[in-house]
Amino acid sequence: EVNLVESGGGSVQSGGSLRLSCAGTRYTHDTYCEAWFRQDLGLEREVVASIDAKGRTTYADSVKGRFTISQDNAKNTLYLEMNSLKPEDTGTYYCAIGPCPAVAGKAPHYYGMDYWGKGTLVTISS
Repeated sequence: EVNLVESGGGSVQSGGSLRLSCAGTRYTHDTYCEAWFRQDLGLEREVVASIDAKGRTTYADSVKGRFTISQDNAKNTLYLEMNSLKPEDTGTYYCAIGPCPAVAGKAPHYYGMDYWGKGTLVTISS
């Protein structure tokens, strides 16, 4: 049983920073990826960043250079460091675990993930 619990969300002003944590992560298989997704009202859930068992990462173009995904396997925790936040970063952030895409370096899609947390809300004001 994989139980993912996100924390670290909140409300900050544009330009601020937040660090999200996801406890309970563990690779169920070495071909699995851990990822952060976000979803705003009325929009599809989109992948923000992912990391595989070898530490290889992917980032959405909109967050490159601002967000950093990392994992602490000893603590079974996934992190998302978010800097230079913008109002368009607002949404509910979910961590997820699932098979990595067959194409190396490709970000996973939400429908391919097996385990999900309940999300943590991030609100960025201008």
